[in-house]
Amino acid sequence: MNPYLALLKQNRNFRLLYTGQTISQLGDWFNTVAVFALVLDLTGSATMVAWMLIVQFLPVALVSPVAGVVVDRVDRRRLMIAADILRGLLILGLLLVRRSDQVWIAYAVMALTVSATSFFEPARTATIPNITSDRELMPANALSAATWSAMLALGASIGGVVTALAGRNVAFVVNALSFFASAYFIAQTRYDSAPRPTAPLRGWFALTGIPDLLEGLRYVRARAHVAALMFVKAGWGLAGGVLLLLSVFGQRVFPVGGSTAAGIGVLYGARGVGAALGPIALRWILGQQPAGLRRSIGPAYFIVGAFYVALAFAPTLPVAALCVLLAHFGGAVLWVFSTVLLQLEVPDRFRGRVFAAELALVTLTSSASSYLTAYALDQAAWSPRRMSFVLGTLFCVPGVVWLVIESRLGASRTPVGPLAAVSPEEDVLEDRIR
Repeated sequence: MNPYLALLKQNRNFRLLYTGQTISQLGDWFNTVAVFALVLDLTGSATMVAWMLIVQFLPVALVSPVAGVVVDRVDRRRLMIAADILRGLLILGLLLVRRSDQVWIAYAVMALTVSATSFFEPARTATIPNITSDRELMPANALSAATWSAMLALGASIGGVVTALAGRNVAFVVNALSFFASAYFIAQTRYDSAPRPTAPLRGWFALTGIPDLLEGLRYVRARAHVAALMFVKAGWGLAGGVLLLLSVFGQRVFPVGGSTAAGIGVLYGARGVGAALGPIALRWILGQQPAGLRRSIGPAYFIVGAFYVALAFAPTLPVAALCVLLAHFGGAVLWVFSTVLLQLEVPDRFRGRVFAAELALVTLTSSASSYLTAYALDQAAWSPRRMSFVLGTLFCVPGVVWLVIESRLGASRTPVGPLAAVSPEEDVLEDRIR
């Protein structure tokens, strides 16, 4: 039986978590189109839309350190349910925005919603190893990534149509209901969702969470291989301006029939297809042994870089879409493989802090790259093709760094067998992929 179908059929807890994820992500993309349309319609300012993008990035970096501590201290299942319910209630606040002087409500709502997501996502990522076997871990993450990509293409497309035909408020309500549905499905799961016991909180200083943060830093500092994996997605974020670049290519280089949206839609659709196919195809080719996953990360950076350099010379939209598809084939490998390796490597009681810190790192680097890309395009008058060449070349930097790190760490690591052959005890878990 297909491993992905078998996983969904045989693993009830993952099936419920996955169903909730799919519904909420579909609602998220509904909401994205409607929120940008709301801000643009009420203010007429592209700058205000850019600020909405920033509002959806920066809270993650600010909240993640606290979120990581909480995820490693409380019942993760209940935390995800609470975060979903809170996000659903917050999104309904967008219904109050009707005039330009009320736009601040939209910024506040989205900042708070993203802050709640900063708790939900590390909890979900830390939970997957608790509800899957070793052999199921790779298919589970690949399926989650592929679904995110599918919801990107499907949700944004349907959201645009629904917003145009039925109005923004319908999209907002759909998004809120999607969060409530996600909470319902997660509530049906049954597993041990509490992190492994840690030292009890004693004294006012312990209640601040600072001792837990310092403990997490000491854990990462003592394990260079964990630190290296945490920076894989941040390496992608260094050239994260490529996502902004897709919109610019759709507008300035490959408009379809004079339509900016159509060109952007084609390129973003290609991004979604590539991100969906990458981890699934390479799992079939390479298998799921940790050593093979590690060795794939360096080449994946070069795949992304090579095809974004190729995008700079693409003569037509179909060729450009193919370049984007193949680039994000490699990008998805970076995302999924580094996640799986961290889930295997990091003990349960540290996972929340590690994944929250990783999320903060990629958010910061992506924000900085997006800002610099926008500056180069608008202020320095760089062409989109020149920017694509520069960003593609930039992807080689983390690729080289990873290859150097892997060669140095690899000399001191002991090869391991297939994932299923590894002992599940926590003390052995820390050495799984050494």
